[in-house]
Amino acid sequence: MIFFTTAGLLGLLALSIPVGIVLFLLAFGIDQFFSFFPLMRGLGQVLWSSSNNATLIAVPLFVLIGEILLRSGIAERTYMALNKWVAWLPGGLIHANIATSTMFSATSGSSVATAATVATVATPQAEKLGYDQKLFTGSIAAGGTLGILIPPSINLIVYGFLTESSIPKLFLAGIVPGMGMALMFMLVTIILCSIWPKLGGPKQHCSMGEKLASLVELLPILALLFSIVGSIYAGWATPTEAASVGVLFSLLISKWTRRYSHDMLIDALKGTIKISSMIMLVVSGAYVLNFAMTAAGVGRVLQSTITGLGMTPLLTLLVIVLMYVILGFFIETLSLMVATIPIVVPIITQMGYDKIWFGILMIVLVEMALITPPVGLNLYVVNSARKNGKMGDVIIGSMPYVAVMILMVALLIAFPSISLYLPNNY
Repeated sequence: MIFFTTAGLLGLLALSIPVGIVLFLLAFGIDQFFSFFPLMRGLGQVLWSSSNNATLIAVPLFVLIGEILLRSGIAERTYMALNKWVAWLPGGLIHANIATSTMFSATSGSSVATAATVATVATPQAEKLGYDQKLFTGSIAAGGTLGILIPPSINLIVYGFLTESSIPKLFLAGIVPGMGMALMFMLVTIILCSIWPKLGGPKQHCSMGEKLASLVELLPILALLFSIVGSIYAGWATPTEAASVGVLFSLLISKWTRRYSHDMLIDALKGTIKISSMIMLVVSGAYVLNFAMTAAGVGRVLQSTITGLGMTPLLTLLVIVLMYVILGFFIETLSLMVATIPIVVPIITQMGYDKIWFGILMIVLVEMALITPPVGLNLYVVNSARKNGKMGDVIIGSMPYVAVMILMVALLIAFPSISLYLPNNY
């Protein structure tokens, strides 16, 4: 049964069938051959249960925030302002890529949206100033991955929904690892550009007056950040309510910066509908697949199989980590999560690991999938923003940041308090 599920998943994806459809087909296949409960009898109720949840309303709202920020031109102003503060470091504008990605991650909740935004703004600057294309583009692809770790994160919302975990606690758990990885990205950049100065391009020096003046450009995005995250942690709003507040703030900011137009709003809504429809199809398919596997006893079989192998909890965890690394080469991030959560999380909790902690560990692992070939979405997004760019440059430039992610995985396993301190003490 487990072999059927895994082989079916990889085989159907290899045929370029949309992931959401693949999950439904797998569910019907499992139900047909292994389950005693006719799935069709309860399909309507299962689909209604998966969609009739207030938590999921936050997904299109956070997507809309990112679309408004991208299409209103706020990204460019934020990038140039942050550049004045960090471009003096070895690596120059590369640090602005990472800093801007970090800030937009805290508002958009999407890695691909973050990478696309920063790539669109930063690539012309790199070409004009003669930066090494490998490390520069790699930093954008890697910085974009922070969008699914630093709260608010759409992937964490989906994880919390599928595992019935506290989303505010997941958001809290992602803060320290997310900010830590951003700093580690910058540290790696400093080391590489200190050893090979030609990687970093020219440094830029700005006076303190220019830096202070640039803070005006950062105030709108900071206000948006605090309106979203602050309202959640202050207990004033749920993640869904905070997302709606964020949409309102985004519109007000675009109006204040005189970038608002009806065409911009319509384009943002169209982009939101497209992205949200894809996400909800995948989530619904995962929910139906989870129902079919539960009815067929897949989880029980897998748990008994692993228990019978006599592996220690740590060894089992390392096997799961390796599985995510390998599958990440071939399966898109959200698809990888929703296809494996119903199988993996029950095993993890049975062995005594914390669901909140594992959620963060999983996010870091699937972040690697975004910048590792052949399916890494951020690689394609960043390369598409360049003129006649080679995909190989982006892949090579991302490798130092993949090493940072591997290090963060090791740190989270060795020191779980990195992610659990805030949710356990808030």
